[in-house]
Amino acid sequence: MSTFLLKRLAGLLLVPLMLAACAAGPTTAPVDETFYANIAKGGALDPQAAAALISDYRRGRGLPAVTIDPVLMNVAERQAKSMAAADQLSHNIGGRGLTTRLKAAGFSGLKAAENVGAGYHTLAEAFSGWRDSPSHNKNMLLPGATRLGIAAVRSPRSKYSVYWAMVIAVPDPKLEAAAEAAANPAGASAPAAGGTQVLLNGAPLPAQ
Repeated sequence: MSTFLLKRLAGLLLVPLMLAACAAGPTTAPVDETFYANIAKGGALDPQAAAALISDYRRGRGLPAVTIDPVLMNVAERQAKSMAAADQLSHNIGGRGLTTRLKAAGFSGLKAAENVGAGYHTLAEAFSGWRDSPSHNKNMLLPGATRLGIAAVRSPRSKYSVYWAMVIAVPDPKLEAAAEAAANPAGASAPAAGGTQVLLNGAPLPAQ
């Protein structure tokens, strides 16, 4: 398989607790050496740099910036590690789709989307690959999203050397307000999280 095809391999999952997002054209990213750290050669992904890069891209299209969310970071890291261990690019390693993984991690939001990828050696390559893929680009431009988790796992003996996972989400403002008021003895019960519909490339999948 050619290097070009290798670096174009990526997967997409859109979860509209959760709906589809809108598309946009390419952008000029700010220059930062962390964008070019070669993970295949032992470099490390800087999640904050990734959030800054994606935020800059989103703001240029009138969308809110994203910040790193610890729960989504955990979801992304586990997914990237699972793909690397299985040497497989998939949203459903071990039969666990994004909806299942978000629920298990305790994340409830209005919308969420996941990009996975393999063969990108740097953040700049992963961003460019997702930006140039209409489906993955829609995920990076998910309207209303303000939370992000992203991970890259080096796997030298695998087919692709590096596996990537990114989860971007729109938090539920009611649940966030309830969490902020948790220390206040008002006694109000937190809103219940709703169900999740899962779409793969725009087509609904059976509930998980």
